[in-house]
Amino acid sequence: MTLSIGVTILWMLGAYLLGSIPFGWLIGKARGVDLRFLGSRNIGATNCGRVCGWPWGVLAFALDVAKGAGPVLAAIAWLPRPTDAEVHWLAVILVAAQPILGHLFPLWLGFRGGKAVATSLGVLLAFPMLRDLALAALGVWGLVVLVTRYVSVASSVAAIAFLAGYLYVERAEVMGAYLPVTVFVVFLVAVVLVRHRANYLRLAKGTENKIWGGRKPDVPNHP
Repeated sequence: MTLSIGVTILWMLGAYLLGSIPFGWLIGKARGVDLRFLGSRNIGATNCGRVCGWPWGVLAFALDVAKGAGPVLAAIAWLPRPTDAEVHWLAVILVAAQPILGHLFPLWLGFRGGKAVATSLGVLLAFPMLRDLALAALGVWGLVVLVTRYVSVASSVAAIAFLAGYLYVERAEVMGAYLPVTVFVVFLVAVVLVRHRANYLRLAKGTENKIWGGRKPDVPNHP
Protein backbone atom coordinates (compact mmCIF):
# COMPACT_ATOMS: atom_id res chain seq x y z
CA MET A 1 0.00 0.00 0.00
CA THR A 2 1.26 3.46 -0.85
CA LEU A 3 0.87 6.68 1.10
CA SER A 4 0.31 9.62 -1.23
CA ILE A 5 1.63 13.10 -0.55
CA GLY A 6 -1.85 14.53 -1.21
CA VAL A 7 -3.47 12.38 1.47
CA THR A 8 -0.79 13.36 3.98
CA ILE A 9 -1.24 17.06 3.19
CA LEU A 10 -5.01 16.79 3.72
CA TRP A 11 -4.43 15.15 7.11
CA MET A 12 -1.96 17.88 7.99
CA LEU A 13 -4.42 20.60 7.04
CA GLY A 14 -7.20 19.05 9.10
CA ALA A 15 -4.89 18.68 12.11
CA TYR A 16 -3.77 22.31 11.79
CA LEU A 17 -7.34 23.59 11.64
CA LEU A 18 -8.29 21.58 14.72
CA GLY A 19 -5.21 22.84 16.56
CA SER A 20 -6.16 26.39 15.60
CA ILE A 21 -9.36 26.26 17.66
CA PRO A 22 -8.54 28.59 20.62
CA PHE A 23 -10.51 26.83 23.34
CA GLY A 24 -9.20 29.03 26.16
CA TRP A 25 -10.11 32.17 24.26
CA LEU A 26 -13.55 30.80 23.36
CA ILE A 27 -14.24 29.95 27.01
CA GLY A 28 -13.19 33.47 27.95
CA LYS A 29 -15.49 35.01 25.34
CA ALA A 30 -18.34 32.84 26.60
CA ARG A 31 -17.62 34.25 30.07
CA GLY A 32 -17.61 37.82 28.73
CA VAL A 33 -13.85 38.48 28.67
CA ASP A 34 -11.08 38.51 26.09
CA LEU A 35 -8.01 36.69 27.41
CA ARG A 36 -5.79 38.64 25.03
CA PHE A 37 -6.29 41.73 27.23
CA LEU A 38 -6.34 40.19 30.71
CA GLY A 39 -3.87 38.50 33.04
CA SER A 40 -0.83 37.36 31.10
CA ARG A 41 -2.74 38.10 27.85
CA ASN A 42 -2.21 34.50 26.76
CA ILE A 43 -5.04 32.45 25.26
CA GLY A 44 -4.00 29.21 26.99
CA ALA A 45 -5.42 27.20 29.86
CA THR A 46 -3.35 28.83 32.62
CA ASN A 47 -4.52 32.34 31.83
CA CYS A 48 -8.05 31.07 31.26
CA GLY A 49 -8.02 29.60 34.77
CA ARG A 50 -6.49 32.74 36.24
CA VAL A 51 -9.09 35.03 34.66
CA CYS A 52 -12.23 32.88 34.45
CA GLY A 53 -11.74 30.54 37.40
CA TRP A 54 -9.87 27.25 37.66
CA PRO A 55 -12.74 24.95 36.62
CA TRP A 56 -12.72 26.77 33.28
CA GLY A 57 -8.95 26.58 33.11
CA VAL A 58 -9.09 22.81 33.65
CA LEU A 59 -11.68 22.56 30.87
CA ALA A 60 -9.45 24.58 28.51
CA PHE A 61 -6.49 22.38 29.43
CA ALA A 62 -8.44 19.19 28.71
CA LEU A 63 -9.67 20.50 25.37
CA ASP A 64 -6.18 21.64 24.36
CA VAL A 65 -4.78 18.20 25.26
CA ALA A 66 -7.56 16.54 23.27
CA LYS A 67 -6.97 18.63 20.15
CA GLY A 68 -3.34 17.53 20.26
CA ALA A 69 -3.99 13.85 20.87
CA GLY A 70 -6.97 13.42 18.54
CA PRO A 71 -5.31 13.98 15.15
CA VAL A 72 -2.30 11.84 16.10
CA LEU A 73 -4.41 8.92 17.31
CA ALA A 74 -6.50 9.16 14.15
CA ALA A 75 -3.40 9.31 11.93
CA ILE A 76 -1.85 6.27 13.64
CA ALA A 77 -5.06 4.30 13.20
CA TRP A 78 -6.29 5.41 9.79
CA LEU A 79 -3.47 6.74 7.64
CA PRO A 80 -2.68 4.19 4.91
CA ARG A 81 0.22 2.01 6.05
CA PRO A 82 2.91 1.66 3.41
CA THR A 83 5.25 -1.33 3.33
CA ASP A 84 7.99 0.83 4.87
CA ALA A 85 6.94 1.47 8.49
CA GLU A 86 9.31 4.44 8.77
CA VAL A 87 7.38 6.23 6.02
CA HIS A 88 4.16 5.72 8.00
CA TRP A 89 5.65 7.16 11.19
CA LEU A 90 7.17 10.07 9.31
CA ALA A 91 3.69 10.91 7.97
CA VAL A 92 2.25 10.62 11.49
CA ILE A 93 4.93 13.00 12.79
CA LEU A 94 4.12 15.53 10.06
CA VAL A 95 0.46 15.36 11.09
CA ALA A 96 1.41 15.57 14.79
CA ALA A 97 3.25 18.85 14.29
CA GLN A 98 0.15 20.57 12.95
CA PRO A 99 -2.03 20.91 16.09
CA ILE A 100 0.97 22.48 17.80
CA LEU A 101 1.52 24.91 14.94
CA GLY A 102 -2.22 25.59 14.92
CA HIS A 103 -2.19 26.54 18.60
CA LEU A 104 0.92 28.67 18.15
CA PHE A 105 -0.39 30.37 15.02
CA PRO A 106 -4.20 30.04 14.97
CA LEU A 107 -5.90 30.97 11.73
CA TRP A 108 -8.92 32.31 13.64
CA LEU A 109 -6.92 34.80 15.77
CA GLY A 110 -4.63 36.35 13.19
CA PHE A 111 -1.92 33.72 13.77
CA ARG A 112 -1.23 34.95 17.32
CA GLY A 113 -1.68 32.04 19.70
CA GLY A 114 -0.48 30.49 22.93
CA LYS A 115 2.47 28.44 24.11
CA ALA A 116 1.10 25.01 23.10
CA VAL A 117 2.21 23.20 26.26
CA ALA A 118 -1.10 21.37 26.79
CA THR A 119 -1.45 20.64 23.06
CA SER A 120 2.10 19.28 22.95
CA LEU A 121 1.29 17.05 25.92
CA GLY A 122 -1.71 15.67 24.04
CA VAL A 123 0.44 14.95 21.00
CA LEU A 124 3.05 13.13 23.07
CA LEU A 125 0.44 11.07 24.93
CA ALA A 126 -0.86 9.81 21.57
CA PHE A 127 2.49 8.26 20.58
CA PRO A 128 2.78 4.75 22.09
CA MET A 129 6.58 4.99 22.44
CA LEU A 130 6.41 8.42 24.14
CA ARG A 131 3.34 8.04 26.37
CA ASP A 132 5.10 6.89 29.55
CA LEU A 133 7.73 9.61 29.27
CA ALA A 134 4.99 12.20 28.71
CA LEU A 135 3.17 11.05 31.85
CA ALA A 136 6.44 11.22 33.81
CA ALA A 137 7.02 14.75 32.50
CA LEU A 138 3.49 15.68 33.58
CA GLY A 139 4.37 14.44 37.07
CA VAL A 140 7.50 16.61 37.04
CA TRP A 141 5.36 19.56 35.95
CA GLY A 142 2.97 19.05 38.86
CA LEU A 143 5.79 18.74 41.39
CA VAL A 144 7.56 21.89 40.16
CA VAL A 145 4.27 23.83 40.21
CA LEU A 146 3.69 22.79 43.83
CA VAL A 147 7.20 23.85 44.83
CA THR A 148 7.58 27.08 42.84
CA ARG A 149 3.98 28.07 41.95
CA TYR A 150 5.26 29.17 38.55
CA VAL A 151 3.65 27.42 35.57
CA SER A 152 6.35 28.77 33.25
CA VAL A 153 9.11 27.20 35.35
CA ALA A 154 7.20 23.92 35.60
CA SER A 155 6.59 23.76 31.85
CA SER A 156 10.23 24.46 31.04
CA VAL A 157 11.60 21.95 33.56
CA ALA A 158 9.11 19.29 32.41
CA ALA A 159 10.10 19.83 28.76
CA ILE A 160 13.79 19.47 29.54
CA ALA A 161 13.13 16.42 31.72
CA PHE A 162 11.13 14.83 28.89
CA LEU A 163 13.95 15.39 26.41
CA ALA A 164 16.55 14.00 28.82
CA GLY A 165 14.37 10.98 29.55
CA TYR A 166 13.80 10.31 25.86
CA LEU A 167 17.50 10.56 25.01
CA TYR A 168 18.33 8.13 27.82
CA VAL A 169 15.56 5.57 27.33
CA GLU A 170 15.89 5.45 23.53
CA ARG A 171 19.66 6.06 23.46
CA ALA A 172 20.25 3.08 21.17
CA GLU A 173 17.90 4.41 18.48
CA VAL A 174 17.80 8.21 18.81
CA MET A 175 20.14 8.68 15.86
CA GLY A 176 19.02 5.57 14.03
CA ALA A 177 15.52 4.19 13.49
CA TYR A 178 14.00 6.84 15.77
CA LEU A 179 15.74 9.80 14.13
CA PRO A 180 12.46 11.37 12.86
CA VAL A 181 11.01 11.04 16.37
CA THR A 182 14.17 12.56 17.85
CA VAL A 183 13.92 15.58 15.55
CA PHE A 184 10.26 15.96 16.49
CA VAL A 185 10.97 15.77 20.24
CA VAL A 186 13.73 18.38 19.96
CA PHE A 187 11.32 20.58 17.98
CA LEU A 188 8.66 20.31 20.71
CA VAL A 189 11.05 21.12 23.52
CA ALA A 190 12.50 24.06 21.57
CA VAL A 191 8.97 25.42 20.99
CA VAL A 192 8.17 25.28 24.71
CA LEU A 193 11.40 27.02 25.71
CA VAL A 194 11.25 29.71 23.02
CA ARG A 195 7.60 30.51 23.68
CA HIS A 196 8.40 31.10 27.37
CA ARG A 197 11.20 33.61 26.74
CA ALA A 198 9.03 36.53 27.94
CA ASN A 199 8.27 34.57 31.11
CA TYR A 200 11.99 34.16 31.79
CA LEU A 201 12.44 37.92 31.57
CA ARG A 202 9.56 38.45 34.03
CA LEU A 203 11.04 35.85 36.36
CA ALA A 204 14.35 37.72 36.32
CA LYS A 205 12.51 40.96 37.14
CA GLY A 206 10.34 39.34 39.81
CA THR A 207 7.11 40.23 38.00
CA GLU A 208 6.04 36.77 36.81
CA ASN A 209 2.51 35.71 37.84
CA LYS A 210 2.21 32.71 40.15
CA ILE A 211 -0.48 30.12 39.66
CA TRP A 212 -1.87 31.05 43.08
CA GLY A 213 -0.95 33.52 45.78
CA GLY A 214 0.47 36.01 43.29
CA ARG A 215 -0.77 39.14 41.59
CA LYS A 216 -4.39 39.34 40.53
CA PRO A 217 -5.26 39.45 36.82
CA ASP A 218 -4.80 42.83 35.25
CA VAL A 219 -7.73 45.15 34.69
CA PRO A 220 -8.60 45.02 30.98
CA ASN A 221 -7.36 47.88 28.87
CA HIS A 222 -9.70 46.94 26.06
CA PRO A 223 -13.44 47.52 25.90
